Amino acid sequence: MNETIKQKLTLLPDQPGCYLMKDRQGTIIYVGKAKVLKNRVRSYFTGSHDGKTQRLVQEIEDFEYIVTSSNIEALLLELNLIKKYDPKYNVMLKDDKTYPFIKLTAERHPKLIITRKVKKDKGKYFGPYPNVGAANETKKLLDRIYPLRKCSTLPDRVCLYYHLGQCLAPCVNEVSEEQYKQMTDEITRFLNGGYKEIKKELTEKMTAAAEDLDFERAKEYRDKIIHIETIMEKQKITMTDFTDRDVFGYAVDKGWMCVQVFFVRQGKMIERDVSMFPIYNEPEEEILTFLGQFYQQANHFKPKEILIQDDVDLQMAEQLLAVKVLQPQRGQKKDLVKMAIKNANIALNEKFSLIEKDEERTVKAVENLGELLRIYTPHRIESFDNSNIQGTDPVSAMVVFIDGKANKREYRKYKIKSVQGPDDYESMREVTRRRYTRALKENLPLPDLIIIDGGKGHVEAVRDVLENELGMDIPLAGLVKDEKHRTSQLLYGNPLEIIPLPRNSQEFYLLQRIQDEVHRFAITFHRETRGKSAFQSMLDDIPGIGEKRKKILLKHFGSVKKMKEATKEEFTALGLPHQVAEELIKKLQS
Repeated sequence: MNETIKQKLTLLPDQPGCYLMKDRQGTIIYVGKAKVLKNRVRSYFTGSHDGKTQRLVQEIEDFEYIVTSSNIEALLLELNLIKKYDPKYNVMLKDDKTYPFIKLTAERHPKLIITRKVKKDKGKYFGPYPNVGAANETKKLLDRIYPLRKCSTLPDRVCLYYHLGQCLAPCVNEVSEEQYKQMTDEITRFLNGGYKEIKKELTEKMTAAAEDLDFERAKEYRDKIIHIETIMEKQKITMTDFTDRDVFGYAVDKGWMCVQVFFVRQGKMIERDVSMFPIYNEPEEEILTFLGQFYQQANHFKPKEILIQDDVDLQMAEQLLAVKVLQPQRGQKKDLVKMAIKNANIALNEKFSLIEKDEERTVKAVENLGELLRIYTPHRIESFDNSNIQGTDPVSAMVVFIDGKANKREYRKYKIKSVQGPDDYESMREVTRRRYTRALKENLPLPDLIIIDGGKGHVEAVRDVLENELGMDIPLAGLVKDEKHRTSQLLYGNPLEIIPLPRNSQEFYLLQRIQDEVHRFAITFHRETRGKSAFQSMLDDIPGIGEKRKKILLKHFGSVKKMKEATKEEFTALGLPHQVAEELIKKLQS
């Protein structure tokens, strides 16, 4: 614990609020809330902690806090701060999956569609349907029963749906607003859980038609009733009130939490969601943060009712979610909560051994690597590799590993601009100069360790750029391969030395994964670049084919092989004159 933290701990207030933990680069790595800031923040720096909390504490170099007037304000502020700063130690629910709705459009000639976006456009939305198959089946059923239009724009003649009896053909027939109103009212009742009433009405109409000897109409009603029974009643109804609700149950073990969410729609449990993550505070507080993120950040639809277990603060949950929240004590609702808790315990027990193995393979390997090199734990590692064939189309690539796992969103590709011929050292100089000049200008996160796929010359070239040109002091290592192109030696230090590394250690496997990944990424990028340049150079000498036509041909065919198989008519269809097409075919055949 440094002096800054020691002094700040004595000034903490006895009030609720949020605290923001920072690492040595000033990056916010954790956001938490507390009923009493003084007690909560001090607890991180006193007593013993488990491994994951100890890792968090080791990275904390400073903190700040914001006082609020109540616990609920602290909870809401915490959710906003997590969303803003995206701290790496907070649980981030990045599930951007949106569930489908059935929409009844508010047009002169309405139609039913399936959509994942809810807009303020006067249309009626029903759902959501966590199971997209259920949404499609329900829409197909309604299409058979109610003949609304299916087309996006009205055609000038009737289509197949009209002949199937699934469209009134407003393109050629006049359909009154009263007809539409009757159908849309019935569809609304149907999708709001009243399909049994619709079925009863259809049964009465079928009977009346049969008594009037209108057997064709009676058969139509019978078919509609069969469709309803087939699709809407094939699931067992678990609740009889047809209320949409979400059921939450959680379990905690060894500092990890598992939350199971059951989606109940119109009385039927149709899907579940499982989340598992490490926690650093009391479970009763972590579950409130989870609830807020679940609906705020993961785009989940809020139902009319939410069920939670007894040890969650009911008042806080209701204020946070602004819907009806219950803690059932008996009956079916209580059984649903118990089932969610039971499933959470089972999932946690089954996966905990896998979590430990994954942690040993990644986070602990990173810690061990830091100790081996005598540097801060390299939570963020950036690695570079070059790729070219005798200096043609030279490229470089960078991969990023955070806590031992590849973060592909931060990978970068570089086309070498200033180097002529096969010069790996100068290529490495250029790409690292470009990368870290930009990082300094844009205040991007800097790595704790840079790994170069190469030997002493590559490492020294990069060191010269970092220290002498940019004035940066970042730990730098090189990975050397053997004659079979396998990870062989780790070079580190100034002057560079071979760091002994057991080949069966997790840190060696980590370096091997990094080297293989950056090599794969660089080779793939080089193949893409070389393929495009080779493709275009073939077209350079053909009169009538300039940059614009090159791009058209490249986009359409994608490869020389496909161009060789093309006919003259295919080329002229792309806008090439007949003579130019003939010249191109001759060039390809030669």
